[in-house]
Amino acid sequence: MLNPASRTTAALLAAGLCAAAFAGDYYVLTAPSHDGIGKSYMGREIAQVMGHEGAQWLERASREQEESTNKLVGLLGLSPTDVVADVGAGTGYFSFRMSKAVTRGRVYAEDIQPEMLAIIKERQKKGEGPNVVTVLGTITDPKLPADSLDLILLVDAYHEFSFPREMGEAMVRALKPSGRIALVEYRGEDSSIPIKDLHKMTEAQARKEMAALGLTWQRTNESLPWQHVMLFRKGS
Repeated sequence: MLNPASRTTAALLAAGLCAAAFAGDYYVLTAPSHDGIGKSYMGREIAQVMGHEGAQWLERASREQEESTNKLVGLLGLSPTDVVADVGAGTGYFSFRMSKAVTRGRVYAEDIQPEMLAIIKERQKKGEGPNVVTVLGTITDPKLPADSLDLILLVDAYHEFSFPREMGEAMVRALKPSGRIALVEYRGEDSSIPIKDLHKMTEAQARKEMAALGLTWQRTNESLPWQHVMLFRKGS
């Protein structure tokens, strides 16, 4: 993902609008706090993003021990024929894991950084994830096909979206009528989790923001050491 200031500036220039226009219905602009971008949504300041320079952190050897990542895909209730998306896929850490669960389906690995998608493509050249399709999105639209997805997975990414409302609405459009969003975030309620505060979310905040998109909360699984796994369904 791009530097947060670059992401926001690029979007404003492309739209030909001033920053004040984005403080209307959804956003409040303030001086940025530590690790924040100075832009709040529904009472939550948006966190600074991690660029492709941090790719090695996503693939760190300690990640499985810290986060029990091998458990996550099994908590999603996937079927072999499902069509799914990994939004903010980064290096494809979970894209390739989901590809093994949807063997007759498809995984869209979406990111706004070409450098991250290049890493995924290099892994595919070595034979990984034949059913993985890379997608270059934007900060307001993941560019996923409409009405096509059984599930969208977001792992520690949503809290960094500089336009969460626009991204959320675009993701809902990409879901099938009964499609689901799996929102995985470090637990903001737990101060012992060694993650910066703005890079965590409470369940209450997450449910509030997903409800604003018209999504219905299904359940929250707390079996991972550090993260909520929150499942939301399109429609009632």
